[in-house]
Amino acid sequence: MAHIDYFFATLSPFSYLAGTRLEEIAARHGATIAYKPLDIMALFARTGGVAPKDRHESRKAYRLQELRRQAADVGLPLNLAPRHWPTNPAPSSYAVIAAQVAKAKGAGGDLGGLAHGFLRACWAEDRDIADDAVVRAILADHGFDPALADSGMLVGAETYAANLEEAVERGAFGAPFYITDDDERFWGQDRLAGLDRHLAGAR
Repeated sequence: MAHIDYFFATLSPFSYLAGTRLEEIAARHGATIAYKPLDIMALFARTGGVAPKDRHESRKAYRLQELRRQAADVGLPLNLAPRHWPTNPAPSSYAVIAAQVAKAKGAGGDLGGLAHGFLRACWAEDRDIADDAVVRAILADHGFDPALADSGMLVGAETYAANLEEAVERGAFGAPFYITDDDERFWGQDRLAGLDRHLAGAR
């Protein structure tokens, strides 16, 4: 069975623009997904990237144009200046980690929907994904126990840090970043078609 390690940031607009296409691709090919939220700013610092606020003005302007165009291409609403961005990504990331652990133990819930739910909350709904009430509501909306927001904080913090280290070691440098079990790497939501073709054995 094919497997995909999905490195993403709950604050990343490009992770948001992936929608649920990764889950659709995985289902089509019978692949499993491991969700690995990480600190994208720390990843940039470790791999030669630059935080959006520190980029040249021409790069900032192009980023906004590209986000607008790509949102239109995939039919997703997007607020280019969300009220709660940036915010602390740790609470939402820990919630995804806790939900993944719970699901591995047999709990229900839609893990892909949960990850996208946090991204949508930030980039389309003007909700603060660092707010405990928001985190609990999004967990509940996707079939998970809202109490997961308060459980496994130490494990969440350790896993969150480990995801960053793993990303650096395996060659990831942005988000979203997809790595297959045969070490094919795909950076960006605009490379999902390539991931799909790879899993189909086309290349």
